[in-house]
Amino acid sequence: MAAEVEAAAEAATAEEPRRRIPLVPENLLKKRKAYQAIKATQAKQALLDKRKQQKGKQIQFKRLESFVRDSWRKNRDNTRLRRMGQKPGLTESPQEQKLAFVVRIADIKGVSKRVRRVIELLRLRKNYTGVFVKLTPLSLKMLRIVEPYVAWGYPNLKSVRELIMKRGQAKIKRKSMPLTDNMLIEEHLGSFGIICLEDLIHEIYSAGKHFKKVTDFLWPFHLSVARYASRNRVGFLKEMGQPGYRGEAINQLIRQLN
Repeated sequence: MAAEVEAAAEAATAEEPRRRIPLVPENLLKKRKAYQAIKATQAKQALLDKRKQQKGKQIQFKRLESFVRDSWRKNRDNTRLRRMGQKPGLTESPQEQKLAFVVRIADIKGVSKRVRRVIELLRLRKNYTGVFVKLTPLSLKMLRIVEPYVAWGYPNLKSVRELIMKRGQAKIKRKSMPLTDNMLIEEHLGSFGIICLEDLIHEIYSAGKHFKKVTDFLWPFHLSVARYASRNRVGFLKEMGQPGYRGEAINQLIRQLN
């Protein structure tokens, strides 16, 4: 019986065609081997870089005083904003003044969300940056919200001209470009009748109907800080003065930081 089974198995295997293993060209095998070696080297290098970065990282340690300061600032902002809602105060600008220049001169760590939101709307994300603001009841309310962290006042034509000439940067596709060519201004603002630097200065100083388009075209002004500020921070802040409304004295601060 066993012999008959073996004979049947041999007959079945004889009837099946033999399968041929496909041959791979030698050059392709070499390419595969080289590619695998490159990938292994890259993976090893990535692992070493990751370990190196983790080794260099320091533990973020936050002092207790910083928590107290942040909490104090947030409570102070909430109290001030609540009182401001009860006593609106100044909501109309003087008729002869249409333009304000706002400079952020204080840190905003730990402030309330409302204050931080207004700072972002004014595009003052860094210390010692400044923007032009058209004075309206809404903009005056925004300035009162962020008053403990900014200095603002009424710039004259000389200050506006010096700021734009020296520190003016155009915002093109989220990149800053210096205002060295009138063709750049005409290309982006020519449809509003602004074709040169003088037109741009006039539109800002007069707070014209295209003021919003012009300020959106300009990058916030990054003002310079004295070299000794890092060594004598207290003396520098004393020279800068207190934040808040400056009136015509904002021109002196612009000369100091420009």
